[in-house]
Amino acid sequence: MRFSFLSLLRNAFSANENWPEQWRSPEPKPAYDVIIVGAGGHGLATAYYLAAECGVTNVAVIERGWLGGGNTGRNTTIIRSNYLWEESEALYDHALKLWKDLSQQLNYNVMYSPRGVLMLAHTIHDIQTSKRHVHANRLAGIDNEWLSPEECKAFCPPLNISDNIRYPVLGGALQRRGGVARHDAVAWGYARAASALGVDIIQNCEVTGIRRGANGAVEAVETSKGTIRAKKVGVVAAGHTSVVMGMAGVRMPLESYPLQALVSEPLKPAFPCVVMSNTIHAYISQSDKGDLVIGAGTDQYVSYSQTGGLHIDMHTLEAICELFPMFRRVRMMRSWGGIVDVTPDRSPIISKTPVPGLFVNCGWGTGGFKATPGSGNVFAHTIARGEPHPIAAPFSLDRFTTGRLIDEAAAAAVAH
Repeated sequence: MRFSFLSLLRNAFSANENWPEQWRSPEPKPAYDVIIVGAGGHGLATAYYLAAECGVTNVAVIERGWLGGGNTGRNTTIIRSNYLWEESEALYDHALKLWKDLSQQLNYNVMYSPRGVLMLAHTIHDIQTSKRHVHANRLAGIDNEWLSPEECKAFCPPLNISDNIRYPVLGGALQRRGGVARHDAVAWGYARAASALGVDIIQNCEVTGIRRGANGAVEAVETSKGTIRAKKVGVVAAGHTSVVMGMAGVRMPLESYPLQALVSEPLKPAFPCVVMSNTIHAYISQSDKGDLVIGAGTDQYVSYSQTGGLHIDMHTLEAICELFPMFRRVRMMRSWGGIVDVTPDRSPIISKTPVPGLFVNCGWGTGGFKATPGSGNVFAHTIARGEPHPIAAPFSLDRFTTGRLIDEAAAAAVAH
């Protein structure tokens, strides 16, 4: 069923009791053309674009837990494309362009809000690196502009630009097209659209092994619901990618870290944009429900824990209270953690692997949500054609042996 004014009106008269399930929940078939491991935003987007743009509809998305229950449901929803290198600019701006019309394409409101992302500078080094990003983006045709402290204050009135704080605001880089979207709605929208095109979404189905044939190629995936055959498998498992890829004998250049975030009690609209600070590792926005969404940097240790250390949250809240004194008495309601997969150059991997038929999409670290549409789009084309999409080509796995790294450590220095 397509959402429309008439469908809303019709169901309003039936007390909204006749809505159908938004996606099918079938048992797995014996075989598929493609299996996607991981039903987060990137995995579901991949399945959707395989069916919608590549004509591959015999696809299964298998998920150990529930749909969108991993990092997709645990992130802070920030969207931007102001990365430094040409390869990253192309990938993230491809995603940003898809965000614009995604609700219409999926017939599902993903609540994309281009309210602007302001990245603060607190030191001379910050100013130099931020202006470098601004100039690089503008050369690539991507919007980014430098603001003085007074202009930052005008754009975000709650911001404290006085000199009597530990890290005074010396300026900021603003991408006006940046913003936020509703993470759950993104997962649900892609799941609904993919299911309508024939994709099977199989939840509570843990991968226990990846079987390879005599020629070394992928043959099947062993799961808690039995063996499912497929000639192509795409692994999109975020922090557990190393574990899944290890089942196929592939060692990944990844480290997994806990990443924390927290939300406040709901407030009336008070914060008009997204503000990030790499130096003090804090960022903040206000959701449509009214709560302040606050994020921190990664913990300092590798782990598969989803708890994290309390001192990380405390450091972040101290910084938020200095930058935005009006929030000092706001109560925090809950915090949570996710598991992020980080590569040595802080750029993702979207690639074929040495195993024929096995593809991987991982390494998004702390900023994968913003790339969801673009990542799924280029990964789907890579799987369908067996060759990398031009935008994805620089993000191949073999760059760690050739040395052609894409060092985005400065652009991805804070969780976002």
